[in-house]
Amino acid sequence: MTDTPTQLFIGGAWVDAADGATMPVDDPATGEILCHVADAGPKDARLAEDAAVRAQEKWARTAPRVRSEILRRAYEIILERTDELARLMTSEMGKPLAEARGEVAYAAEFFRWFSEEAVRIDGGGGVLPDGRNRMLLSRRPVGPCLLITPWNFPLAMGTRKIGPAVAAGCTMVLKPAPQTPLSSLALAGILKEAGLPDGVLNVVTTSRAGEVCEPLLRGGRIRKLSFTGSTQVGRLLLAQSADMVVRTSMELGGNAPFIVFEDADLDVAVDGAMLAKMRNMGEACTAANRFFVHRSVAEEFGRRLATRMGALVVGPGTRDGVDVGPLIDAGGRAKVEELVADAVERGARVLVGGRRPEGPGCFYPPTVLTDVDPGSRLMDTEIFGPVAAILTFDDEDEVVRRANDTPWGLVGYVFTEGLDRALRVSERLEVGMVGLNTGLVSNPAAPFGGVKQSGLGREGGRVGIDEFLEYQYLAVPVR
Repeated sequence: MTDTPTQLFIGGAWVDAADGATMPVDDPATGEILCHVADAGPKDARLAEDAAVRAQEKWARTAPRVRSEILRRAYEIILERTDELARLMTSEMGKPLAEARGEVAYAAEFFRWFSEEAVRIDGGGGVLPDGRNRMLLSRRPVGPCLLITPWNFPLAMGTRKIGPAVAAGCTMVLKPAPQTPLSSLALAGILKEAGLPDGVLNVVTTSRAGEVCEPLLRGGRIRKLSFTGSTQVGRLLLAQSADMVVRTSMELGGNAPFIVFEDADLDVAVDGAMLAKMRNMGEACTAANRFFVHRSVAEEFGRRLATRMGALVVGPGTRDGVDVGPLIDAGGRAKVEELVADAVERGARVLVGGRRPEGPGCFYPPTVLTDVDPGSRLMDTEIFGPVAAILTFDDEDEVVRRANDTPWGLVGYVFTEGLDRALRVSERLEVGMVGLNTGLVSNPAAPFGGVKQSGLGREGGRVGIDEFLEYQYLAVPVR
């Protein structure tokens, strides 16, 4: 921890908050304070914005190959420091080291992917239909960006936003979640080491998000907002962005259905459920939230899933052999407890788990509930914890209707051996992504995002850089 920066990163320099404020970073496995980091206020936000605005014109003119090579060097540095970054991440947010190492590799891939996209930004051209003008299209960086990242994937959510912004030629102010600032600060140091010019990336850690972000969005100099977080906060940020018509992309909440048909391979379905439910202790917007299992296989599926979930080892993420670390904080655990209690009061049976352990830390055991009442609160609330709630269904039309009966539409999971059914149901689901006989959809090469109240725009894939580019059309007379 001693080598991890704890100051703000503004204009290429490490600086204290203007008012000297700091905030604690807690270890969710023990409740102890790891360290204190600078707690930015409005003045610091303005300084970061100033630095980004000053750097924008020159950075936009930087050769695409230069931007590409900076990202490639950063990718290589991240991989070289996998263990160091994984331990840092585990310390501040709790996930087991093996999973943290996986996130480091995933995070690095966004830099490699967008290093390749930086040199492929193209436009277009041709003679217009009237024959009097040629059309030349060019693509240009949208301008200074505000990037707001969540705590659950602190390194990967940073690279998923920074990567395309750097590739496109945009400067940035990054505000990480207050629970997990250290991964973002370490990432800033890596990018500086990789050769990113001063002012292109600025990092403001803060517990005063409203005081820091709202003036930036309403000030007229930030031209792009990229946010990952809750739908509730996303709505607020959209409203704040409206005055200056700030371009926005948002990856918001989810309420993922996990559908198991009667012809599914149950071994594959249970493997998929473990991935879709237990990645990051269930603290993922892509986590399976509602398990719809055909009545004819529901008992067997529930038994197998409970056996697998019950065998997972819960403990501090730094300890060998641990599968499930703590939840992010006491509030997150209390929410999970309340949702389980509500379901049980409405008649749900607990097959495994369901009661938090004694002792320090924000731990909650992997839990499987069956006979869940459709009116239970966890049916329309993002659980964000290791709880699988199983409901039964009898026919395809019924389960599609129930799966779509939510304001969210990020991801859905479908398990069936029938090709026709697989394609038909996937097309009927109102989601941005579908995992077909798999519990993992995230990949840097694929467009990540949802529909309805799960967000706007896409991150990753060939379209990920589009969120940071504008078209300019030039009309040239034909002579």
